[in-house]
Amino acid sequence: MVFRWLTINMCIDFGREICGHLETAETREWLVTNGIGGYASGTVAGLLTRRYHGLLVAALRPPLGRTLLLTKLDETAVYDNHTYQLHTNRWADGIVSPQGFRYIERFTLEGSIPTWRFACADALLEKRVWMQHGENTTYIQYNLHRATQPLKLTLKAMVNYRDYHSDTKADGWQMAVEQILGGVRIEAYPGAAPLYLLTEGANVLLVHNWYYGFDLAVERYRGLNDREDHLHAATFQVSLNPGESLTFVASTKHLDQCDGETALKSHRQSESKLLGLWKNQHPKLKDSPAWVKQLVLAADQFIVERPAPDEPHGKTIIAGYPWFSDWGRDTMISLPGLTLATGRPEIARLILRTFAKYISQGMLPNRFPDAGEVPEYNTVDATLWYFEALRAYYHDTEDDDLIEELFSVLADIIDWHCRGTRYNIHLDAADGLLYAGEAGTQLTWMDAKVDNWVVTPRIGKPVEINALWYNALRTMAKFARSINKPHQEYTAMADRTQMRFARFWNSDKSYCYDVLDTPNGDDATLRPNQLFAVSLPEPLLSQAQQRSVVDICARHLLTSYGLRSLSPDDHKYQGNYGGNQYQRDKAYHQGTTWGWLLGTFVSAHLRAYENHTSAREFLEPIANHLRDHGVGSLSEIFDGEAPFTPRGCIAQAWTVAEILRMWVIVGKY
Repeated sequence: MVFRWLTINMCIDFGREICGHLETAETREWLVTNGIGGYASGTVAGLLTRRYHGLLVAALRPPLGRTLLLTKLDETAVYDNHTYQLHTNRWADGIVSPQGFRYIERFTLEGSIPTWRFACADALLEKRVWMQHGENTTYIQYNLHRATQPLKLTLKAMVNYRDYHSDTKADGWQMAVEQILGGVRIEAYPGAAPLYLLTEGANVLLVHNWYYGFDLAVERYRGLNDREDHLHAATFQVSLNPGESLTFVASTKHLDQCDGETALKSHRQSESKLLGLWKNQHPKLKDSPAWVKQLVLAADQFIVERPAPDEPHGKTIIAGYPWFSDWGRDTMISLPGLTLATGRPEIARLILRTFAKYISQGMLPNRFPDAGEVPEYNTVDATLWYFEALRAYYHDTEDDDLIEELFSVLADIIDWHCRGTRYNIHLDAADGLLYAGEAGTQLTWMDAKVDNWVVTPRIGKPVEINALWYNALRTMAKFARSINKPHQEYTAMADRTQMRFARFWNSDKSYCYDVLDTPNGDDATLRPNQLFAVSLPEPLLSQAQQRSVVDICARHLLTSYGLRSLSPDDHKYQGNYGGNQYQRDKAYHQGTTWGWLLGTFVSAHLRAYENHTSAREFLEPIANHLRDHGVGSLSEIFDGEAPFTPRGCIAQAWTVAEILRMWVIVGKY
């Protein structure tokens, strides 16, 4: 009963108006995760459109090492002597066969669990997909919800074994497929992680037959290879009576039993607990609309384990699904919204302690490579966002013990920035502003690079970097006072930065320069980065200047789902995102709309105008987006032009985080 709201107030509930039309059903994608970096994802239609789709994409080296193991199950039902092919495939010649989407009567998200109802005459067959937390295990459950006679269900298991970024050409590949008690064991090659496909009560037939030329439409749109082969490894057959269920399990370990009901109950209890934590943290928000509660569940999908030798229970944040790993910048920006706003400060503490272990020369790692190589230290802002994440955590918890533990690390970070660290990141003694960058590098969040071409180099003194630097100094001074450490040096540095920040004000245009002291002078390009000088806890502009910045960004950059990364009036503006990597990266920060910046804008608007009604109104349009692209979550980016079509990752951590964070802040009033 504690999970009752999910069945009454589901915000994702599609009927045949969506499911029965391939052009709409294949653009809605679902996602389930396992808390260690693995996931399952696909389309509402059941059609493969990406190389990243699969029922089990296992994290073999948590939280990375993601490997596609089980691609899909092709289902066929026989009921009342009629055959219903419930799966959908598009082939290299463009033919869609079979067209099982036509039998989908309803698709819903029950919490985070995608659920289909297939109508076969008067029979209704339900299908649910979820993952076991902490394990590379996916459950696919079929329930004959309604029928007047038995239904025979056949499942063809399509498998693979490859890195989730790549694709497969069979070329005679022979996998070892053997029948075991309760199912099948598959070993792609000697030494590969085994895949277990398990059921109870089904007949199993070993097959080993490659299917060639699955068409991947979204990969074609992205300028990548759009063909792939998958192995039909085995067929499972079962007869279901009305009210009976079959649970199919795909896992990297052999399970003694396939108790779907117990696993489903446990999953639902976990989600109920998440909602309870959020409700207890924010009792005034208990009547929030269903889409906000859906985001609370979506927030948990990004939080994963990153164990370290001296931090076995370490945590991190996956930047986005289906293809990003954990990034330092994204993690720190996302932390307040994903953990503090959802009533889980203990997770925030683990993340902050985990990343402290990886700080090098005063820098937080920007990215942990998929193959487990040495972390990449090529960002100027991730480290500064670490201060802001820690400040937000301390604001909510007053955890002096953690500040005491990390203070020397923080002091070392400030010291490295003052004397200089990688990529010419250093404090300019002449004006107390932070300089960063050298030829061929991209250090800010606008980090697109194609081969040797840096699209937005921003070498010099970026406006948001110096707003973050100033806030970090003020935060450091507060931390020092809270644990009785000397604070005068940090206060003096902050005062100097505050005074010299006036250089950023462009009186001719009534907004801030984007970057000072670039190799070509001061850059007056109209971008959203200046909003951080308003939105961060320690503002740097007068109220009149704050309103001017907010108003200009609102008129030129604001969209329903975020902010454009460049004004449409700029000759470099790219309003649509798509094409090959060169074309996509050319547009990535040159006009593409970014969802996470909506939180920044709302925060800045609230600071400048103190109008909570308007602030909430800016957030509300994105509720409709939860029914599009990655259903139940929020996308990474959108086109800069209406209708602001979603692009990039179907579920992005900082987009979800920032909307949740600002909903909580606005909702308190």
